[in-house]
Amino acid sequence: MAKKNTGGWAESIKTVVYAGLIAIGIRTVAFEPFNIPSGSMIPTLLVGDYLFVSKYSYGYSRYSMPFAPNLFEGRVFGAVPKRGDVAVFRLPRDPSQDYIKRMIGLPGDRVQVRNGILHINGVAVERKPLGPYTVDGDGPRMTVRHYRETLPNGVSHGILEMSDDMRLDNTPEFRVPEGHVFAMGDNRDNSQDSREPGAVGFIPLENLVGRAEFIFFSWDGSAAWWQVWAWPFAIRWGRIFDGVR
Repeated sequence: MAKKNTGGWAESIKTVVYAGLIAIGIRTVAFEPFNIPSGSMIPTLLVGDYLFVSKYSYGYSRYSMPFAPNLFEGRVFGAVPKRGDVAVFRLPRDPSQDYIKRMIGLPGDRVQVRNGILHINGVAVERKPLGPYTVDGDGPRMTVRHYRETLPNGVSHGILEMSDDMRLDNTPEFRVPEGHVFAMGDNRDNSQDSREPGAVGFIPLENLVGRAEFIFFSWDGSAAWWQVWAWPFAIRWGRIFDGVR
């Protein structure tokens, strides 16, 4: 009986270890979950969205692995993001922090914002008004301007602007170095991004974690953890399994 019990415990431990290794493997080479804690990507992503990021989209670096061990430099099977991708990356000045933004400028591009209008390589990016948009769940409730922005490669997405004369609505021209990308939040006047060299700046390709693929859960924060009866009403059912574009 003792041998049988010992064998049972051993099998259980092995099962747990194997399951852990499989989970780590999936997170390293396939998909990793992330949640959205701030409103910098509204209207594309809302506070309380939970999404999967594909790790294979841009290849693998040390930041693809748990705890980012310093085993090698650069990327294996590396690829440059497509303009307009929404991607997770490690903050260059503090790689312990994950950020998620839209990839706007690619290596060699010139990027500038003038009077709220994005310019890439000297050409103004098309921006069409969609009307007012009420921002809720990220600080004070407010109504801002909603636009449809279309990047040079045809990628179209929503952006928000409080006005065209805020702090980051007029910038110098940034030339993206080789091996780097330039990222911006869709909530243009409430995003710390590559327009601020001291805060984010250019993002090394090595710091990319992966591309945002789809939302698997979304929670509006209106119910406390103990309000079980209110949970179904706090879930944004319509956002579950939405692709991130």
